[in-house]
Amino acid sequence: MLERLYNLITLVGIMMFSPAQATPLHEAVRANDLPAVQRLLAPGSSLREARDEVGRTPLLLATQLDRVAVAKALILAGADVNAKDAKQDSPYLLAGAEGRLAILDLTLAHGADLKSTNRYGGTALIPAAERGHVEVVRRLIAAGVNVDHVNRLGWTALLEAVLLSDGGSAHQEIVRQLIAAGASVNLPDHDGVTPLTHAERKGYKDIARQLRAAGAR
Repeated sequence: MLERLYNLITLVGIMMFSPAQATPLHEAVRANDLPAVQRLLAPGSSLREARDEVGRTPLLLATQLDRVAVAKALILAGADVNAKDAKQDSPYLLAGAEGRLAILDLTLAHGADLKSTNRYGGTALIPAAERGHVEVVRRLIAAGVNVDHVNRLGWTALLEAVLLSDGGSAHQEIVRQLIAAGASVNLPDHDGVTPLTHAERKGYKDIARQLRAAGAR
């Protein structure tokens, strides 16, 4: 009897929390177990916005792991696409930064806060531009993200597309998109250095040419 009771208590503990203190829904997301996720999202469930040990919701974990079908189920069940963890990542912000295009589209269609910012004070557009996520940049511009937002480092999406890039074809296209969207080509960083000056210093000839053609100096 005592042994059965102990086994039952152990089983309940495993179901409630893993060693990392994640909920059953977090574990189902991690396992990419869509049927289990759907069962755990039954009406009245309190797990949808539950947090793990670092403040991640199940949707944020699904975004990190690029579990598109699972993320869709969570979002359609009402999961908050703007809920942030301890690092100030949200499903929307992380999808943009990591180039999770399918999940980004879902967040944009379900209330993404285009003005929300990450731990550096940047919008989703800024890290997307830095990392060369061409289609993400296209989506975010079309959605209406401010192309001239300045983060706490003093950088815009355009500055990061120059400063923190390799100057290759992806970043050349991103610069083109940002210019076409009306980004200020003369908005300098905190040191007063413009995108054109940075491009010239780094030897990015195509980007420098685009900037000059747009009136940069």
